[in-house]
Amino acid sequence: QTQLLGVLIAAASNVLISASLSIQKCAHLRLARQAEPKPYYRSRLWCCGVALLGLGEVGNFIAYGFAPIALVAPVGCVAVIGSAFISASFLKRSVRAADILGGALALTGTYLLVAFAPTAPQELTARRVQKCLVSWPFLLCLILEIITFCILLYFHKRKAVKHLLVLLLMVALLASLAVIAAKAVASMVTLSVQGKLQLTYPVFYIMLILMVAAAAFQLK
Repeated sequence: QTQLLGVLIAAASNVLISASLSIQKCAHLRLARQAEPKPYYRSRLWCCGVALLGLGEVGNFIAYGFAPIALVAPVGCVAVIGSAFISASFLKRSVRAADILGGALALTGTYLLVAFAPTAPQELTARRVQKCLVSWPFLLCLILEIITFCILLYFHKRKAVKHLLVLLLMVALLASLAVIAAKAVASMVTLSVQGKLQLTYPVFYIMLILMVAAAAFQLK
């Protein structure tokens, strides 16, 4: 029941995120039609979209406190499907066959990940986080991600490769760290609220800084 609550919170949060993106897009379109458009951040509609985006991301963070990453992260595809539906319904965007195929693949992948994800509850305590951070599988994965990110950054900055795929891959690599850190922070906060204080461990603040830094570089 706890994990189901986490999945439902994540799904609802991603619906908010998809709505927020469409609202911001609508604000930009309205401003573009004006003879003397004002800065987008002064638009009430755009600010409303940003507020919904923040609320959705807070909901995602809370969901990590109730369910494993393997359940919460794939539900993010709800935002993709929601954005496609809202943009087609309210922004009058055309839907191509490739969009339908992509949405179907995303839903299929999400179902498979959620259906076969491990469901055994595990308390992600500060000591467990410390143990995982120094394990060889995590260190190997981290080293590979850093090397890949540096290679992509080199091609993007030095070779002026501006292809969208390069940017998306860099964002995805940062997102993997942000998700891991968010899960650790959310779990330790949840345990602390339940009376098992975890906020006195330095690893909590290390993961908090990692989460904020990864999110900031994703935005960049």
